[in-house]
Amino acid sequence: MKDVTLLKIGSIGTVAAGVCCFTPALAVLLGALGLSGWLAWLDRVLLPAFTLFLGLSVYAMLCILRRRSIKREPGE
Repeated sequence: MKDVTLLKIGSIGTVAAGVCCFTPALAVLLGALGLSGWLAWLDRVLLPAFTLFLGLSVYAMLCILRRRSIKREPGE
């Protein structure tokens, strides 16, 4: 997969998991749908997903920066 694609996936996943973890958006949505019983195990899923997507974003950024520094090095 391309580094830019990894960065997009990681960024979107981080934002989505962050919104669900740190705001009551998901609690309100699940409550409105009558699925508030799912909130008990939600942290076991969302926090690892947030960590995974954040790590993917950092990895993609490092790959992009490393590739840019390699391209600049021979010309300098």
